[in-house]
Amino acid sequence: MSALSGEELDLLEAIEHAPILDRTLDWAAINSGTGNLDGLAAMADRLAHAFAALPGEVRLVDPAPVEKVDGKGQLREVGHGRHLVLSVRPEADHRVILTGHMDTVYAREHPFQSCTWLDADTLNGPGTADMKGGLSLMLAGLLAFEQGTPMMGYDVLINSDEETGSLSSAALIAQLAQVKLAALTYEPGLPDGSMARARPGSGNYAAVVTGLSAHAGRNPQDGRNAVLAAGDLGLRLAAGIRDGLTINPARIEGGAPNNTVPDLAILHFNLRPRSPELAEVARALLEAAVAEVSAVHDVHIHLHGHVSRPPKPITPKTEALFGLVSKAAADLGQPMRWQDTGGVCDGNNIAACGVPVLDTMGALGGSIHSPQEFMIASSLDARARLTALVLHRLDRGALHA
Repeated sequence: MSALSGEELDLLEAIEHAPILDRTLDWAAINSGTGNLDGLAAMADRLAHAFAALPGEVRLVDPAPVEKVDGKGQLREVGHGRHLVLSVRPEADHRVILTGHMDTVYAREHPFQSCTWLDADTLNGPGTADMKGGLSLMLAGLLAFEQGTPMMGYDVLINSDEETGSLSSAALIAQLAQVKLAALTYEPGLPDGSMARARPGSGNYAAVVTGLSAHAGRNPQDGRNAVLAAGDLGLRLAAGIRDGLTINPARIEGGAPNNTVPDLAILHFNLRPRSPELAEVARALLEAAVAEVSAVHDVHIHLHGHVSRPPKPITPKTEALFGLVSKAAADLGQPMRWQDTGGVCDGNNIAACGVPVLDTMGALGGSIHSPQEFMIASSLDARARLTALVLHRLDRGALHA
């Protein structure tokens, strides 16, 4: 660590592995699946208490209303947990934002609920990498940063709905990201330390197809088969896949008894454009497919959804931020790579506000969103040191000089 100054070494000395790991284990024991409102409330309380150790104001913000198409093709409101916001030195000339999420993909009823050590450094557990370990090390890095003489301000946002697209927190993300110097988001890094570079956009849709019921034996010609139309729509959308644009028809709901022409079907699908131009291509493709299927099958199609996470391109400001972070990592003996990924996260939303963001600052791990999820425990204090050092150098003008 010869490249570190004496002041930097003093900051990093306060970071210890055991407290970060203990918090991670404690938080991973709380089921906070996006739909488990009781679990999210418990997690928010635990986080509010922990982050109160930092200067500034901690508050819990109510989620914005969100509607979802149900199995009957009707819009219904979906409940979400509250979001945690911490604001420190709001009057500072230069401020950054750090973000993470308290929700996981594991529902209250999911069998994956406890942690198991696979070896001395590999912890298998729900949300350990994605991202309760990241939240814990973020806090440790901020506490170390505050041991110096910081002048830079920051906001911390920990939302409750990232795993389902951040629909109830998108406006809050945009509000807090405004005029920030930079952003750090605590999605997990890959086991070798690699970080995510460019990301595609993402949109989740539900196409509600309304046909006309009829007897499947006596007069099927009088019916308008909604399931058939939904299947045709899915095939037409899949035919639009091209380089830089993926479309995934994922599920068809609805239908009717075997002796009835079904008059309702709901096609759920996801699309991911790599650029704003491809997002426009996708929009035109959707409009054309819906019009064609509606005409061919004589059905009505209502499309619900939008690209909620814009594509995240790499800008010169993003390159500069990665340069700062990769230099800090190298000075700590943590060399890293930067590679494009097909996943999306709140970093997409922040980048859309014109703020450079590095969105894999969390613990190293893998197999996320599965019962094989694992976290590399030694990365907790390593990444906490990286957080503290990056914040310190941002505070000293490394990015805005």
